Amino acid sequence: MECPHLNSNVCITIDSSSFPHGSPSSWCCSVCRSNKSPWVCLTCLNVHCGRYVNAHAKQHYEDSQSQVTGQKRCEEQEKNAQHLVCMDCSSYSLFCYRCDDFVVNDTKLGHVQKVREHLRSLDNSPLAVDRRTKRKLLESNSPTSKLLKDNGGASALSAMGLRNLGNTCFMNAILQSLSNIQQFSCYFMELPAVALRSGKTAGRRMYHTRSQGDTSVSLVEELRKTLCYLWQGGPTAFSPDSLFYVVWKIMPSFRGYQQQDAHEFMRYLLDHLHRELQGGLNGAKHPALPVPPDSVKVSGDNPTLSQDGLPVPQDEGKLPAAGGKCCINGSSTVVTSIFGGVLQNEVNCLICGTESRKFDPFLDLSLDIPSQFRHKRAKDQEPGPTCTLRDCLCSFTDLEELDQAELYMCHRCKKRQKSTKKFWVQKLPKVLCLHLKRFHWTSYLRNKVTTYVEFPLRGLDMRGYLLQPEEALPDRWLYDLVAVVVHHGSGVGSGHYTAYGKREGRWYHFNDSTVTLTEEETVVKAKAYILFYTERSDKTTSETDTRR
Repeated sequence: MECPHLNSNVCITIDSSSFPHGSPSSWCCSVCRSNKSPWVCLTCLNVHCGRYVNAHAKQHYEDSQSQVTGQKRCEEQEKNAQHLVCMDCSSYSLFCYRCDDFVVNDTKLGHVQKVREHLRSLDNSPLAVDRRTKRKLLESNSPTSKLLKDNGGASALSAMGLRNLGNTCFMNAILQSLSNIQQFSCYFMELPAVALRSGKTAGRRMYHTRSQGDTSVSLVEELRKTLCYLWQGGPTAFSPDSLFYVVWKIMPSFRGYQQQDAHEFMRYLLDHLHRELQGGLNGAKHPALPVPPDSVKVSGDNPTLSQDGLPVPQDEGKLPAAGGKCCINGSSTVVTSIFGGVLQNEVNCLICGTESRKFDPFLDLSLDIPSQFRHKRAKDQEPGPTCTLRDCLCSFTDLEELDQAELYMCHRCKKRQKSTKKFWVQKLPKVLCLHLKRFHWTSYLRNKVTTYVEFPLRGLDMRGYLLQPEEALPDRWLYDLVAVVVHHGSGVGSGHYTAYGKREGRWYHFNDSTVTLTEEETVVKAKAYILFYTERSDKTTSETDTRR
């Protein structure tokens, strides 16, 4: 957005002696001495930590406001600088606390751009480069680094962390998981770059905010950049601030710095990616790359997605297109090609026996944890049976009788009747995304189900849930785990998200900026929230994991 407060707040002169020594990205907060997310005030050049560390930069602004009281407050705020504007020392983005938003304009004399250029020169100075080199040498000789090398962990540098921008662990966990789905990330990384600006501003870094027009942002382009950075690897974490600002623009419910639900974010993200890629297929921003074969589409009879991000269910009686293929808005994208599957929903009237069938396309399956496994046991009680992923899948596909609130409108009886419902999987996706429903509403709040669910690392057999398993190709019903999202904490509006991902045969734990090698034994002990399984591509029959 355009900020009206810059001219009265940014009036500094560029003097090297006024800035702290060293690289700006490693400056320390003057209060807590943390070097994570340093922000510099463009009024007094004091350095404080950002709002997602200890928020001393915000506190600095609030303290300056409290010094001006009484009737003179409004006049003083207009005349005198009030420490409203800070710059992120890592991304060089500008934030105004009065506007409560990131801003993109500059002063009449171009002070902001001069500060950016000076910070970049400090970051690229021989002294700063020398200090970073020495730090890398120290890190390479640390016990942790030696352990990685002893375990063949030289490739650990290929896995890069993502900086937390303020309770954005929900986004980081999903991005890291998607980056480890090779066919998904490779598609986006192979897309050509898109120039969102032209003329004098061409080539400059975009500072996206929620106030910019729709034509100035591209979710596909920012995701492409982020995935490219994650696969390039490096010793420091990548800041996905540009992607996050695009999310603010096109997904209003995710604006701000509150904790969000990772599964809900994933659904919105895939939905918006699909819509934007369809625009590219119709000749808009992105040129179309070939969509992988055997794509799942949704019929043109239902050209829109529902509000929750899933394709609209199909009419009764038959699949909308030959061979189980269909299309959303007339064209398939990499999203539906990779994540799209089809369920068959069978409803039987218990009075007259009439059977109704509907085909429901899906991008992920949300599975209840069976109620018999939810009860908390006292410490002196013996542990009960372990809940497995198979139990959750069976609960999802088992025959159930609909309750009074869900009575089926029978076309033969001409009224609502008692009925039964059963799901079959008509077509499996290339990547099977399974969401375990760990949050449920009570009278006043949303509680978390902390039950451990045992899941296989490899060889998840989906044949028993297929409508026609005899027609499935060999090994097309077997899936191997590639990523896991875990929620730590007690509630959906709090806690912390991390992810496990498999890359080049090794498992990594992604905890925002920190990436560590981990063992399979650690992964299987996690209380999974979202599981990503990829279809087994090779025809070699590996031994099926018994932990399911």
